[in-house]
Amino acid sequence: MSEKVIRRIMRENSMIVRGKNTRKYSSYRGEISPDVPNVIKREFRASKPNQKWLTDVTEFSIPAGKVYLSPMIDCYDGMPVAWNINSTPDAALVNTMLDQAIHCLLPNEHPVVHSDRGCHYRWSGWIKQMDHTGLTRSISRKRCSPDNSACKGFWGRMKNEMFFVRSWQGVTLEEFMHEIEEYMLWYRNERIKISLDGMSPMEYRMKMRRAMKMGI
Repeated sequence: MSEKVIRRIMRENSMIVRGKNTRKYSSYRGEISPDVPNVIKREFRASKPNQKWLTDVTEFSIPAGKVYLSPMIDCYDGMPVAWNINSTPDAALVNTMLDQAIHCLLPNEHPVVHSDRGCHYRWSGWIKQMDHTGLTRSISRKRCSPDNSACKGFWGRMKNEMFFVRSWQGVTLEEFMHEIEEYMLWYRNERIKISLDGMSPMEYRMKMRRAMKMGI
């Protein structure tokens, strides 16, 4: 039977489905620092590694509590170059991840880092580290999630592949964070992508680096 018929029958019989009312996580806390332009402008393709990075924070809610993941995604091949997982969405969550990502850069690499307007990317610690390393900040426009759609697409794939497909009843926060860590490693090192000629992001990047060294 169609959804429309089901809804009509439920309405006629005063049947109501009661669901859990959960508020979607948002890190927006207002314009707490001077604005910066949207440098990326939805152009999520990159010609080389560490040219354009995307970042965001997502929330996972399980019976044991909530867990937050902050990665840095490279537009070149979709590789998560760094990530941090914690049960608290504080400044340390993103600042630690940024430090890890910066350690992956060569001296001549200074990528554009695009984010939404969340407070994590407007606080002094993040801004200071970005300026110190010579990275360029880029921020989405107000109430415009498509400006960071490539990063949000990563969330969709991840949650469909490892989160929504099973029950997390009885799983502790520590165990769940370990599951996220394992998925991120699998995604980077083993998960193949058609757009990368059937290779994982790590395999594709290593192949491209070998080709560049050989002048191919």
